[in-house]
Amino acid sequence: MTKKPKLSSVQVIALGFLLMILGGAVLLSLPAASAAHTATPFGDCLFTATSASCVTGLIVRDTATHWSLFGQIVLLVLIQIGGLGFMSVSALFLLMMRRRIGLRFRVILVDSINYSQIGDILPFLRRILLGTFMFEGIGAVLLAFRFIPLLGVPRGIYYSIFHAITAFCNAGFDLMGSVSGEYSSLVMFSGDWLVNLTICALILIGALGFWVWSDLWNRKLRIGRCSLHTKLTLAVSAVLVIGGTLLFRLLEHANFTAAGMPEHEKWLCALFDAVTPRTAGFNTTDTAGLSDGSMLLTYLLMFIGGGSGSTAGGMKMTTVAVMLLFVIAGIRNQEEATAFGRTIPVGVLRSAATVISMNAGLALTGAVIICAADGLPLRDVLFETISAVSTVGMTTGITRDLGTVSRITIIILMYLGRVGSVSFALAMIAKRHKIAVKLPTETVQVG
Repeated sequence: MTKKPKLSSVQVIALGFLLMILGGAVLLSLPAASAAHTATPFGDCLFTATSASCVTGLIVRDTATHWSLFGQIVLLVLIQIGGLGFMSVSALFLLMMRRRIGLRFRVILVDSINYSQIGDILPFLRRILLGTFMFEGIGAVLLAFRFIPLLGVPRGIYYSIFHAITAFCNAGFDLMGSVSGEYSSLVMFSGDWLVNLTICALILIGALGFWVWSDLWNRKLRIGRCSLHTKLTLAVSAVLVIGGTLLFRLLEHANFTAAGMPEHEKWLCALFDAVTPRTAGFNTTDTAGLSDGSMLLTYLLMFIGGGSGSTAGGMKMTTVAVMLLFVIAGIRNQEEATAFGRTIPVGVLRSAATVISMNAGLALTGAVIICAADGLPLRDVLFETISAVSTVGMTTGITRDLGTVSRITIIILMYLGRVGSVSFALAMIAKRHKIAVKLPTETVQVG
């Protein structure tokens, strides 16, 4: 009797996200999920459920005014599960029920959160869950100091919890549509130190990655003793935040001045503009009004994203770091790339090049499809597709204007961006067979 082949870890993860999206779409299509208590078109529900499950933030219906409390809670659950990973949440329930977690489940869990040690996976998972709820709780308490005086106690607490979770999970969903107008995001808080710094801190902590948290915890915050992965992640993150803030302050000087912003608000907006593309989706300034230089910088920051094994998307900071280090090594005519006293294996370069090529290819292909389908400006379309495949959620405002073909394209890009374009490709490929004979080698001229 032929043994039925089991699904690979990547296939299980891809299928799990798909089922979560479909389940969320069904719940959102119920009349109870909308504020008007009428059924929302399934296409809109599918788009929204994909955006929430893939922690993106692109929306075709304003979260605060269209969805009821039930609908918003469905979105919040999808965001939390999508940020942590549904395998991590499944393991949490098994641990709470005191059920045994088998070897195969552990293997899939390791693959889902990019961890390397299967024997230490459960303690690692407990640290992830504890850290997540701790950071989200602290963020909610800080935001409550602003939201409770503005909205009252019950609503202020709810808004604080909602935005703390969506910020930490890098989702970008907000409830400010009922306060400052539909699709307004956090614009009304552009000069608020507490809201800006709290949201930025949650985004950055969530974007560092679970491995980095664990490494910093084990090394008692002594960065010098941390792994190369942690050092590269922290170094690149610092460069992107500091450099991005300075560049946005310079590039948007005319816009900030025209808006009559005081100096401290200009710097807060520049900081937020540098952090939110990493990949949160909130905004405190008009994204469509960005200068060409700022738009290009936002493309780059969205494309890079956050850390590996984090709540953020993008091609990941260490991926970019590895590519740059090998480029520098090539310029210096060195055979190996090094960083912080360590040599980086050439195999890592191959993986980095694959990730960058596939993400760029998906964004460009999606842009071509949308331009052909809806005839929208390339500047805005490219922003939308990079935002989708990097699971950022920022938009220049064209999301609601997309036709059916374009919306399906964005849904696919968000899904592939969260599951991982390379991982999804591997999941669709049958088991590979080794080639018995090695083919002849021949040199190809490059550059």
